[in-house]
Amino acid sequence: MTGVLILDKPAGFTSFDAVAKTRRLCGEKKCGHTGTLDPMATGVMTVLLGGATRFAALLPDHDKAYTAVFQLGRITDTLDVTGTVLETRPVTATRADVEAALAAFRGEITQIPPMYSAVSVGGQRLYQLARQGVEIERPARRVTVQTLTLTQADEAAHTYTIAVECSAGTYIRTLIGDLGTQLGCGAVLTALRRTRANGFPETQAVTLDRLAEAAAQGTAESLLLPLDRALTAYPALTVTPAQAARFRNGGALFTARLHGLQGAGLYRVYDPDGAFLGLGESDGGELLAVKRVFQEK
Repeated sequence: MTGVLILDKPAGFTSFDAVAKTRRLCGEKKCGHTGTLDPMATGVMTVLLGGATRFAALLPDHDKAYTAVFQLGRITDTLDVTGTVLETRPVTATRADVEAALAAFRGEITQIPPMYSAVSVGGQRLYQLARQGVEIERPARRVTVQTLTLTQADEAAHTYTIAVECSAGTYIRTLIGDLGTQLGCGAVLTALRRTRANGFPETQAVTLDRLAEAAAQGTAESLLLPLDRALTAYPALTVTPAQAARFRNGGALFTARLHGLQGAGLYRVYDPDGAFLGLGESDGGELLAVKRVFQEK
């Protein structure tokens, strides 16, 4: 079973748990995801199965979108409600104060990854160190927040909801924690839903219950999308039968004989019948090298 499953991850599941259940339901040993979601988070998680797993590192880094709920007045070690409360503070900030503070987090901003994250520093995952009570210095990273909108507010409960569109690698927990620092009262993430990832919106996502139902009926494969649907950011090339055979065998193609080549970069390569062959890579020279050949297994 090969393809892409857009999974609607439920709360309480780690990304590993969600992939493990998908693997069991689909009966496919090769199975992996392209972007971690915290256990408390729900929403879009792209899962690759079978021969599609070989392309995991080649999927374009699309921007992502989230709906996040947070509460002012608390600070935890994880920056969300699952952590240990380190401090509580009085809240004087109003809705207007929150809206004004959000302006500083739009555009290109700097974030320091949270200790409770899957980032690797010096060969160790930060969350592994955090569980040992160890905190280390983390390098700051630049991320981009394209849109940041306040969508709901409960001033009495100090609870707010925001919609975020951002670059891959943006930590919403960190954004909330930094917002709380700017407001002077602290803030924790209380709920998070990813509404878009890898170019796929939540409307295309399948729940584990739906997958289980389809698996019981023997129709789970019908829920998968073709691999090349996740690669549409790359331009497409259609080659001749002879070129297709050469490409399948790992042979480079002469760029002068290819129609539609637009310079250096990755390309989706198709045979004359429209079958996806894999990804080719041009450095702007005479040859289109094989980056990855698509195989069902």
